[in-house]
Amino acid sequence: MPVMVEDVMKLLCTLSEKRKMRVAFKHSLKGALVAGAVVFMGGLLGGPPGIVIGGLVGGLLGFWMMSGQFQPVPQILMELPPAEKRKLYNEVLAIMRHVNWDDLVQHVMQGKVSEPVQKLLAMLARYFIKKLPAKIRYDE
Repeated sequence: MPVMVEDVMKLLCTLSEKRKMRVAFKHSLKGALVAGAVVFMGGLLGGPPGIVIGGLVGGLLGFWMMSGQFQPVPQILMELPPAEKRKLYNEVLAIMRHVNWDDLVQHVMQGKVSEPVQKLLAMLARYFIKKLPAKIRYDE
């Protein structure tokens, strides 16, 4: 019985959910730029004390801009267009061509970190870092 695209997407969602994978797209650069700009302005306007105050205000402003930017990977995977889902499907099949699908599903469901599971995690991380420039975070 062939493995369907939906089955692969469900497996990736389950795997990323168990690992608590979250992704932030490259908005983090904006937060850093704002924080740096506020520190610079604080230094210009207030000298050394202004740098300290600018660092505090800029850091908080950058944090506020980035809060809520990390999204759960399962949510992003399910919102991908069909062409992107198909690309992920093909990558998973290439990695798993010599692995029993049922065994792989069992490892994912049980939280086992076998070699095939590690390869899937690495492939998923590469996908988000290269295809959709993003930063990945694993919550504990």
